[in-house]
Amino acid sequence: MTPTRQMTASRAQACAHTIFSALADPDQVRYSTTTPAVRSRPQSLGGGAAGVALAHITAARTGHAPWRTAHTWLERAAAGPLTGADNATLWFGAPALALLTTTAAMGPAHLATARARLEEATERLTRQRLERAHARIDRGERPPLAEFDLIQGLAGLGAYHLHAHPEADITSQVLSYLVRLTLPLPGDPEQLPGWWSGQSPHGTVTADFPGGHANLGMAHGIAAPLAVLSLALRQGVTVDGDHDAIGRVCAFLDTWRNRGPKGAWWPYYITRAHLGTGPLAFTTRQRPSWCYGTPGLARTQQLAALALGDEDRRAMAEQTMADCLRDPAQLDSLTELGLCHGWAGLLHCAWRINSDAPGSPLSADLDRIADTLISRVEATATRDPEFLDGSAGIALALHTLATGSTPAWDACLALA
Repeated sequence: MTPTRQMTASRAQACAHTIFSALADPDQVRYSTTTPAVRSRPQSLGGGAAGVALAHITAARTGHAPWRTAHTWLERAAAGPLTGADNATLWFGAPALALLTTTAAMGPAHLATARARLEEATERLTRQRLERAHARIDRGERPPLAEFDLIQGLAGLGAYHLHAHPEADITSQVLSYLVRLTLPLPGDPEQLPGWWSGQSPHGTVTADFPGGHANLGMAHGIAAPLAVLSLALRQGVTVDGDHDAIGRVCAFLDTWRNRGPKGAWWPYYITRAHLGTGPLAFTTRQRPSWCYGTPGLARTQQLAALALGDEDRRAMAEQTMADCLRDPAQLDSLTELGLCHGWAGLLHCAWRINSDAPGSPLSADLDRIADTLISRVEATATRDPEFLDGSAGIALALHTLATGSTPAWDACLALA
């Protein structure tokens, strides 16, 4: 490790430790009053106690925090009636707590009763969602984003099942659905992608998006299904048509990849109007975020390349991430600090890409991005404690960079 790397790692760990310590006592942690109510509920992974619990569990597993703090937060996340109904997702309710307990378990018997109950509820929910999704396809109707996306839909549930029990039948069933999602609807004369939604990117039908759109993002678009299929294939979990499905999505992304002197990039979404103009309709790079921008899409395509043995795509994805990290104009568009659309998400996507890239070519860039994030964290008086946009997620990104340990916490981001 170089002196620069050692200094950055030391700063990152110190900053992460400060955040973990500030979030130690749930009775002293205050959430933003502007956070949506569902995000601030205890069993919300994105904004509630569950997300903070995930941070403390990760720190405890690496020996950097006491397990009693993690258990206190886990108990706080599980307080109150458990949500296993239709509004439950990877990020809220039974599936979120299933991910937490799976991550916290130190052996097959640890937390076994809680894990079994949560798994039962999550599998039941997943089967119900799958039944509705296949019926919708059979009717030839376009999907709502919440059917398949990572935050609310089956890509998120698939990410959990692949993480918790890759060989289970329910995991294969979700993967088979994701394969089917990539195919045009039966009898569709336009042969639009099967994930083309009739909704706007906000999940509603609006006049601003006549005919809907094809969403490319990691949070609400096709990037997460691509990542889950690719992660499964890398683990040897296969279903019929998975290679072809990965290839179809990659081909779509290739069609809409924009190229310029500062590297490649992708738009957030494609509308019917864009179908007539092609990628030249987009002249401005998007914010380099996990949820929609280049970092999430570059990591997704690196995973696809690794799954398929596609060296050209792997090199393209890694170079695209490098170009992004070295473009001041793109970096200047990041105004927030968190995982979703801030510096922490940029850092962690780049860390994941670098870990799987031959020769780790982004190491110096990671140090620079981490130093920027730390300086901005130190200069910010108050931050929301939550995982997705706030301190818990920032701490995890810095902790991972500092320790170099392979984390389990980013399964919910479909990054590994």
